[in-house]
Amino acid sequence: MFDEFGAFFESLHSPITIPEAVTAIGFSLLASIVAYLMYQLFYGSRYIGAGVHRTFLIGGPAITTLFLGIQVSIPLSLGLLGALSFVRFRTPIKDPAEIGFLLLLIASSIGAATSNYLVTIILFVLVFIVLGIQWLVRNKFNLFGRGSLIISLDQATFPELESKLSSFLKARLGGLRLDTMSVLEERVSLNYQYRRKSDFNWTAFTSELNEMAGESKVEIFIG
Repeated sequence: MFDEFGAFFESLHSPITIPEAVTAIGFSLLASIVAYLMYQLFYGSRYIGAGVHRTFLIGGPAITTLFLGIQVSIPLSLGLLGALSFVRFRTPIKDPAEIGFLLLLIASSIGAATSNYLVTIILFVLVFIVLGIQWLVRNKFNLFGRGSLIISLDQATFPELESKLSSFLKARLGGLRLDTMSVLEERVSLNYQYRRKSDFNWTAFTSELNEMAGESKVEIFIG
């Protein structure tokens, strides 16, 4: 039975041996777990994002497996791009920091697929050090003393609420600055930067904002 099982694997004619595949996918899974824990440590407990970290444990090994399959065939890799073009993310990325974690996951997956394990480890060490320094000095310098606020509301009610919303935010948040505005699926998302205050009452802020918005559905994401 075992001889037949071994013969079956030998008949697959894969350019990648079983030990190489297990090592690459196992390393990718370990890197995904580390990325997930870093997300929770430096990001998840303080922000409300799109929850992209829930895909890390599956996404990392899956990306590695994809690259293991296509690295020996350029036509196959080009076909893969076309095959994946139908993918659409219904939940938008609500904070730019999540893109960084996604890039970290993809970089570690590609590093595992190409056997660049040392480079991947160095990347994780450097990212951990940088995020740790940012965490330690976040309230000591103005660069790290600014937060992000994303407000999403109905597109139909935005014109009549725009001036009220602007006055409301300027009266309660110091150093307010509108960075970006986007429209997606009849929702307007406003991304603001503001000066953090340790004693700010976000519960009262949210209640007053909902009262000001009236029947309009308002979503708030604080960074």
